[in-house]
Amino acid sequence: MLTRLGPVLTIALLAGPVAFGLAGTILPAFGLLPVLGGTDLTLAHIEALFSRPAIFTSAALSLTAGLLTSLVSLTIVMLFVAGWSGTRLFSHVQHLVSPLLALPHAAAAFAVAFLFLPSGLLFRLISPELTGWERPPDLLIVRDPYALSMMAGLIVKEIPFLLLMTLAALPQVPLTQVQRLSASLGYGRVAGFLFGVWPVIYRQIRLPVFAVIAFASSVVDVAAILGPTRPAPLALRLVEWMSDPDLSMRHLASAGALLQFAVTGLALITWLSLERTCAWARAQVATRGWRLRRDASMRAASLLAMVLASGIVFAGLATLAIWSVAGLWQFPDVLPSSFTLKGWMTALPRIAAPLQTTLVAGLLSTLIASILVVLCLMNEDRTGRKPGRGALTLLYLPLLIPQVAFVFGLQLFLIYAGSLATLPALVLAHLVFVLPYAYLALKDPWRAFDQRYDLLAAGFGKGRWRRLARIRLPMMTRSILTMAAIGFAVSVGLYLPTVLIGAGRLTTITSEAVALASGGNRRIIGVYAFWQMLLPMTGFAIATLVPALIFRRFRGMQV
Repeated sequence: MLTRLGPVLTIALLAGPVAFGLAGTILPAFGLLPVLGGTDLTLAHIEALFSRPAIFTSAALSLTAGLLTSLVSLTIVMLFVAGWSGTRLFSHVQHLVSPLLALPHAAAAFAVAFLFLPSGLLFRLISPELTGWERPPDLLIVRDPYALSMMAGLIVKEIPFLLLMTLAALPQVPLTQVQRLSASLGYGRVAGFLFGVWPVIYRQIRLPVFAVIAFASSVVDVAAILGPTRPAPLALRLVEWMSDPDLSMRHLASAGALLQFAVTGLALITWLSLERTCAWARAQVATRGWRLRRDASMRAASLLAMVLASGIVFAGLATLAIWSVAGLWQFPDVLPSSFTLKGWMTALPRIAAPLQTTLVAGLLSTLIASILVVLCLMNEDRTGRKPGRGALTLLYLPLLIPQVAFVFGLQLFLIYAGSLATLPALVLAHLVFVLPYAYLALKDPWRAFDQRYDLLAAGFGKGRWRRLARIRLPMMTRSILTMAAIGFAVSVGLYLPTVLIGAGRLTTITSEAVALASGGNRRIIGVYAFWQMLLPMTGFAIATLVPALIFRRFRGMQV
């Protein structure tokens, strides 16, 4: 009975908030908001939206960010896996990139900003010897009008995610056999991979790619840190309108949320067209017999891009850590002239409440998501059927729909229910986004579990729940803790749901860090960004060390 209830609860907790949120966004966009006197259908708010200055420029920035971020990230991952999979170097780079999966988007954005600002570490390293600059140059690098820095921050964060999804799909294809066969036919490593393996892998990671497009085209926290301001990307302008003291601006924000929904939809449609174009081009190259034997430069470029993306983030994080304890640090000094804990002493009294909220919301949403995912997968074992395409789409629903398109409406619904800015509401909002990632993280290890252990225990008369508690869960400790670490990292990094559902009364480390971005106090920002980095990495450290300690005497359970 409980296993049958798992999928029902999961779908309700995913589709329910999204449905109510969309309704609460669509209706005010057309004037229906009784609490503000809106009782008649009207297109006035849509017309007002299109009359706003540079609204189409903001929409174009969001559309471009969604497409270019996804295209560049996926291309780098595809070429890197094609050129280096199965090598020792591939394993080393994989271990270098993997920790970045735990990093929230806002922390990665701060890392990029602190590295590339005119007074950042990069310019300090080359000044004044190579540039002659004794003062920071007057260059608009971060917050550039074309959103290039924002897209760079998104790319370095999405590469680890897409790499993880690709690695999860690799065991489902005969990679080694295809590589040997293509090499015997005279194909280069990259060509053999693209012709023989990539179509199968891409079908497995297609929905995660769509999620990246949807997120990048509607991102708020990274846009607030790295994005342009005149005009800002569309999602950032919508949040500003929603936060306006003039409550009538909520109609305009809801109309803008519909435009954001259309922008993300257009990005996905454009991507589908790009898929067909690339498939046609790949077929043309294959039928013409191009073997692309000389792919050394392509392989080197993909390796350089992977290492560079990781190096940028790690260097930026090191800069953040230094700023958190820096005293006087004048340009162009590479290191501060003194170190102090003044920034930490100033921030710690104020960080206690956001830290507590972050931990409670993250742990509760992760625990609930873990239980529901296990129940769903147990029901899959019981019925012998994997979720169909429709059910899988529902699991991805919160990731495929722009956050601003339904979180605005969810906020209004919670206001009506009298639950806004309460901890249960915040946990529910986080759970909506944690659940899909938790399912993604656990479904493949769960399905790969050797069912003979379960059948053997059943032969000894052990019931389903005892087999689960005594055999499967202990043997899957590593996978379950990894799933929990990923879910907790997702919760820590959530910005928009925290800002809108918390309503300024429930704040987290991420919401406070992004709020500080406009203040310019790098020492305090460094402290908050350090906590942003520390919390998820602590979760992944626990997921790595606990199984190692538990299974230290079991050779077959060691990695």
